[in-house]
Amino acid sequence: MRWITVAFVALLTACANSPPADNPSAPSSFQPAAQERSEARALERAEAACVTQGKHAEAKRIEGDTVYSCVSR
Repeated sequence: MRWITVAFVALLTACANSPPADNPSAPSSFQPAAQERSEARALERAEAACVTQGKHAEAKRIEGDTVYSCVSR
């Protein structure tokens, strides 16, 4: 009986210290749709800035960040 108690406590401790599950519907999680809207607005702003130079914006991913640059058509 004692070993069962020790095993149960060990299992309970392991579950309590485990990393949280990736739950996109959780209220505190960053929603993919919100990220897409944010990137779309950033692209629109970059595109508007590049139009004044007669160019268009190009998006690139560098180390997880989106970087916009003006390029010739």
